[in-house]
Amino acid sequence: MPILLYGASHRSAPLTLRERLVVPEADLGEAVRRLIRSAGIEEALILSTCNRTEILAHAPAAGGGEAIREFVHRQSGVALDELDRHCYLHADRAAVRHLFRVAASLDSMVVGEPQILGQVKEAYAVAQAAGGLRGLLDPLMQRAFSVAKRVRAETGIARTPVSIAHAAAARAREIFGDLRRSAVLILGAGKMARLAALHVASGGVGSITVINRAWQRGAALAEDLKGEALGWDQLGVTLERADIVIVSTGAPHHVVTLEEAQRVAHKRRGRPIFFIDIAMPRNVDPAVDGLDNVYVYDLDDLRSVAEAGLRGRQQEATAAEAIVDREAATYSAALEAPDVAPLIVALRERLAALGAAEFERHRARLGPLTPDQERALEELRAGLMNKMLHAPTQALKRAAMEPGGERLIELLRAAFGLDGTDPGPGRGGS
Repeated sequence: MPILLYGASHRSAPLTLRERLVVPEADLGEAVRRLIRSAGIEEALILSTCNRTEILAHAPAAGGGEAIREFVHRQSGVALDELDRHCYLHADRAAVRHLFRVAASLDSMVVGEPQILGQVKEAYAVAQAAGGLRGLLDPLMQRAFSVAKRVRAETGIARTPVSIAHAAAARAREIFGDLRRSAVLILGAGKMARLAALHVASGGVGSITVINRAWQRGAALAEDLKGEALGWDQLGVTLERADIVIVSTGAPHHVVTLEEAQRVAHKRRGRPIFFIDIAMPRNVDPAVDGLDNVYVYDLDDLRSVAEAGLRGRQQEATAAEAIVDREAATYSAALEAPDVAPLIVALRERLAALGAAEFERHRARLGPLTPDQERALEELRAGLMNKMLHAPTQALKRAAMEPGGERLIELLRAAFGLDGTDPGPGRGGS
C-alpha cells in the first residue's frame, strides 16, 4: 500500500516556515500536475491552509518520499535541512490515520472547527480536476469524508462551533472587553474574514468597517454586518480611527507595512491599536509588533484560545479519536490484504473444469436428452458448484483481512489443488 503523506502543520513548524510553504489557491492545480510528473508519483493531492501544507501521494516506486521532499524544496525554496527539522512523512496505515484525523478536525489548532473539512474537499476537487486522482487515492478521500461525517454525527466535538475566526473574535473581546465602544476594521472579505467579522459583530461593536480590494464583495459583507464598506484607497485614514483590525486578505505580501503602521501610530497619539492577522501568508509585517502602542496577534498567538477550547472538548475528542483509529485500521487492513481475487477465479475455474469433466464422463450413459433435460442438468451442475464455492470464497475473503490469514489461504490453495501439485481433473471411480 504505497500511500505517503508529507507536510508540516502548526504542530511541527513555526508560522515563519508555514507561510513559506503555502501554495496559493490559484497555483494548486498546476502544482499537482507538476508533482504527478515527478518520478514515482502516480497520484497526488495538495492541502494548503493557514495551519498546514500537506501532500498526499500514491507512490508505488521506491523513493517516493524523497521525490515529494525535493518537490516541496523546489516549490517553496525552503532548504532541505530546514524541511527535515519541521516536516513529517507518514506511510501507509499512519498516512491513512493522519488523513482521517485532519478531515475530522482532530489535528486542527481548534479541535472540532468546521472549516477544515471544506478545505479538504476543495483540495480534493482541485486534485481531481488536475488529473491527480486516478485510482487509489479517490476512494481513500471518499472514506476520509465519510469518517469526518461520522465523527460529527456520533460525537459532540462540533456541538459548539468554533474556528480560528471564532478564536480571533474571542481574542478581540479579551483585549477590549465590551466591544460596543470599539471601532473594528475588517480588512478582507474572504471566508475567514467573513467568519471572524460575524463572530465579532454578534456581540455588538461600536462601529464596523470593511475594506476589500473587490468593492462588491466588501460591500456585501458590510451590508450583512450592518456596517460600512470603503474603498482600498481609504485604508490609511480608516486605520487611524480603528481600535481593532482583523486582517485576512488573499494577498501574498504585507498589506500593512512597518512604515504605514509607524505613520498610523503617530497620528493616533498614543491610543493603542490591535491587529489580529489570520492571513496566510501574514498580511501584517511582524515588525509592526515592536512599535509603541501597536500590538499584533497572528495565528500562533491564538494557540492559547485554541487550547482552552480543546480542554472543554477533551472527552468528545477521545471518542472521536477512537472512531478514527477503528476506521483507519479497517481501511488499511483492506488495502494491505493479499489480493485473493485471482485465487477465487482460479478456484471457480478449477471446480468448473472438474464439473465439466464429470458431466462429460457420465453424459453418454444417459442417452438422448431433451433440451429441458439438458438445461436442468446444467443448472444442477452450476448450482452445486456455486454452493461448494460459497464457503471457501468467504473464508478466503476473511483470511485476506485477518492477521495470519496467509496460512489459511495457502491451505485452501493446496486443498483444491491450486498450488501446482495436482496435475488437473482426474477420471475418478464409477
